[in-house]
Amino acid sequence: MSDLRDPGDAWVTAADGNRYWGKFGAAGLLAYDRALDAILMQHRVSWSDHGNTWGIPGGAINQGEATIDGAIREAQEEAGVPDNAVTPRYTHVLDRGGWSYTTVVAEVKTPFTPEITDPESHALEWVPVDEVELKELHPAFAATWQLLKPIVRRTPTIIVDAANVVGTVPDGWWKDRKGSTERLRDRIEALAVSGEGVRAAFFDMPADLHGGLVFPDWVFITESTARGISTTENVRVVDATTSGDDAIVEEAAALANRGGLGIVVTSDNELRVRSSAVGVETTRGSKQLLDLLDRSER
Repeated sequence: MSDLRDPGDAWVTAADGNRYWGKFGAAGLLAYDRALDAILMQHRVSWSDHGNTWGIPGGAINQGEATIDGAIREAQEEAGVPDNAVTPRYTHVLDRGGWSYTTVVAEVKTPFTPEITDPESHALEWVPVDEVELKELHPAFAATWQLLKPIVRRTPTIIVDAANVVGTVPDGWWKDRKGSTERLRDRIEALAVSGEGVRAAFFDMPADLHGGLVFPDWVFITESTARGISTTENVRVVDATTSGDDAIVEEAAALANRGGLGIVVTSDNELRVRSSAVGVETTRGSKQLLDLLDRSER
């Protein structure tokens, strides 16, 4: 009889001298339901590592499997999370030297009721964010939760001053402003589709989170003759009816009011000041976005 277990289902001794499960590392899904303001938690069975504590669904990554795919697969196997029910937003990597655990923070886009689908759970619950620490937590999750709690509710968003970014490169854009703007939108769409994400440092996040990735919403502000290009699956295009700067500030204010984690991309110093004044303090210059796109296309 053949062994159907994946090669990843094995113990590893890391650089810290401890043994961990998962030859290729492990990952877990921290699913956040905005309507409930709660995360999906698993009460671990007594025979598991730190049994009878609470954590999140997760386990070993399979050979050749992407980390996010592994986290979602494990959550499907352990908690019945449906296909396409969540949207990844952040990753956090706990590196033990030769072994790592990646927490994938994802927002629920299709509500679901979790189901115990394997023997690794005593219970599964949607636990309100502000009540998580009332549970007896798995020690590793407890430490990670302190880092992730401040961002779990915050949808990451990048607002792009398209005219400013397009005008940064003297490639003849003035001959076809609309076409150049469409090409920039398509480059951003390709980055979003690639699943590569944006480094946490780009978002000015705490150093403890710099090893992870951010998967933002993209808002693309157009003006003048560049108006009229379409929204894509991952890039929401907003045509400025008056000035592009005013439209960007309106989007920044709305984002700040709903608690989002935002960046405005522009090299316009006055616009940076205006964005900060309405609550989006992190800005990046146009060249920084172009460098990000260049790296993703190599």
